[in-house]
Amino acid sequence: MRVIAGSAKRLQLKTVPGLDTRPIADRVKETLFNMISADVVDGFFLDLFAGSGGVGIEALSRGAKEAIFVDNNAQAIACIRDNLEHTKLEKKGFVIQQDVLQALGKLAGQEKRFDTIYMDPPYNLGIEKQVLSSLSKSKLIHRDTLIIVEASYETSFDYIIDLGVELVKEKVYKTNKHIFLRMC
Repeated sequence: MRVIAGSAKRLQLKTVPGLDTRPIADRVKETLFNMISADVVDGFFLDLFAGSGGVGIEALSRGAKEAIFVDNNAQAIACIRDNLEHTKLEKKGFVIQQDVLQALGKLAGQEKRFDTIYMDPPYNLGIEKQVLSSLSKSKLIHRDTLIIVEASYETSFDYIIDLGVELVKEKVYKTNKHIFLRMC
């Protein structure tokens, strides 16, 4: 896995050992950032279920002002810190080792607001619904915040309208998809 573009272009990133995380493939990451580049530049980025931090680091490399990485796995946190140091982006990247829902509460208490939120929760457990529900009631987002969810191909998002969230775009890959959402 590597940084695709920007200040850290071509730098290799470490990945978390084992099968607990799914690093995003370089071609998928490139496709994703081609779609969201305008939302990332000079914005505040939140990377939930961050794993090795590849998505948030890509955002920083492409001009995000700040990225916050949240994961509850100690190995993932160590990996993110190593990757931030290796890419020389550690001054703009902040790491939180905590359950995502607890971290969202903590960030709301700090009056943080994000322009882009990316989440890659474990597939097929319904966790994305809990996080979206929490975000929809939160001051962490504003009307133009772009929320991107990576999910399995078969995951349904038929509940989002009840949360006051609208589907902006959907990009389907072979086994998974990215769902792009904004508040209604």
